[in-house]
Amino acid sequence: MKKMTTKLTLAAALTLGLGTVAAPAAHAEEAVPEHVLAYNIAIASDYRYRGLTQTRFEPALQGGADYTHNPTGLYAGVWASTIKWIDDAGGDAKVEVDLYGGKRGEVAPGISYDVGGLYYLYPSNGLTPNANTFEVYGQLGYGPGYIKYSHATTNLFGTADSKGSGYLDIGANYEMTKGLMLNLHAGRQKIRHYSDLSYNDYKIGVTKDFGYMSVALAAIKASTDVFVTPQNKNMGKTGLVLTVSKTF
Repeated sequence: MKKMTTKLTLAAALTLGLGTVAAPAAHAEEAVPEHVLAYNIAIASDYRYRGLTQTRFEPALQGGADYTHNPTGLYAGVWASTIKWIDDAGGDAKVEVDLYGGKRGEVAPGISYDVGGLYYLYPSNGLTPNANTFEVYGQLGYGPGYIKYSHATTNLFGTADSKGSGYLDIGANYEMTKGLMLNLHAGRQKIRHYSDLSYNDYKIGVTKDFGYMSVALAAIKASTDVFVTPQNKNMGKTGLVLTVSKTF
């Protein structure tokens, strides 16, 4: 792997679930709880972020917690995953911890928004520049489709002089039948001052909700051969990722 110590997966993403803590309504229509606290756990056959493996194509353990205040749309959460890319880059961190918060709502009927910030923390990673990264993001959604932009206000995952890098994410999550989703994604990672490192990534997958757990299978690829593992394997090569998760 080159010195551009890229952390460049969620694979999309942070799983935000629903839990109920409010008392049931006295009328027939179920009330929306004011406060929601949910937890999620998962095991993935590979941890991909923006198309690139974070675990040398090996399994990852993941989990997190999310809080949502429904009346305002404000939310906050934490999510963590095992990783290997920091060790491969000469540092010493085996876990990634993501801290995030923001606000969701509608700008017009049927048009949703989501704005916030996300801090990627790699405890005691020991890299220079430091791998810890902060991004602000904004997303618009309509029906199953969405478009999202993330902007780094720090150096990007240990890459010197890369403050101001951006990631454009376009996708859709379409329900084909009850409990079965089609997941489509295309992204563009632009790394400021490193045009040779910028690249596109793609995902096509399905997610099945069984109620007691969810199973996702996705084909993922990044259009770059710049980033390689210590075994000289392309970190963005096309691969299938299987993820089993539960929210409670």
